[in-house]
Amino acid sequence: MKRSRRSSDQMSGINEPNMTPLIDVSLVLVVILMVATPLALQSGISVSSASSTGQRAAPAKTERVEVSVLSADSIVVNRRLVRRDALALTLHQALDESATHQVVVRCADGVLHGDFVSVIDEARAQGAAEIAVAGR
Repeated sequence: MKRSRRSSDQMSGINEPNMTPLIDVSLVLVVILMVATPLALQSGISVSSASSTGQRAAPAKTERVEVSVLSADSIVVNRRLVRRDALALTLHQALDESATHQVVVRCADGVLHGDFVSVIDEARAQGAAEIAVAGR
């Protein structure tokens, strides 16, 4: 019995590595890194939320400054209506009187994001130690 040449060629197999799984894994890693990189470079605004158990957070017994952004030009600081151009002076005075230098910022509907963030930046510039964003 002679063996045909064809059967010996089929038994030799493929001697090259399959590049498709390597390329697939590499592309998945690239996509993961593209998604994760912007999350690592987020701004330094930290937000504290209530506990996930559904209970309300206990009210703080320390004195804090409460700021409500009503519009681009009108802001309420400790229940006192203030124009935007006088915010720096008012925040500075309120933070000097505060024992903890904590600021709680609320925002009304319809206020632009840039106006809200500029108030947070102003509070930080005037010496706020901690800034919390509260929902309505």
